[in-house]
Amino acid sequence: MTTTGLEVFDHTLHETNDWLKSLMFEMAWEDRHLAYKGLRAILHALRDRLIPEEAAHLGAQLPMLIRGFYYEGWNPAKAPEKIRDKDAFLARVKDNLDGQTTAGRTDPETLARAVFKLIRHRIATGEAKDIEAELPKELAELWPQEE
Repeated sequence: MTTTGLEVFDHTLHETNDWLKSLMFEMAWEDRHLAYKGLRAILHALRDRLIPEEAAHLGAQLPMLIRGFYYEGWNPAKAPEKIRDKDAFLARVKDNLDGQTTAGRTDPETLARAVFKLIRHRIATGEAKDIEAELPKELAELWPQEE
């Protein structure tokens, strides 16, 4: 059964929903919109921290729909941001969440770990290693180790 009538769109909708469901499970959330906002917040913070070439390599491995909001508002001429420690990265994530951290709904560090775990399991191993290698030590500690 198709939703849009175009297989490529139906496929990316399915993949995106699968990513969101995985994040919702990991975070014990029932709110799909919050999962979208959380995924987007982490992806933007990570994208802005990576050199443009590495950000593009990551983007190429994301489902088409996720890739669209990953690149939303990106200015590669301003990358990478000089975020070198975990607190600065998590502050950026909190800013990106647009106030969604209220009422104990999420903690930026827990969210970062969950999204990094999701990315690690869904992209090529070599690309995951490249991203981890580019991150400063404090940020790389948020990245899950190979199982």
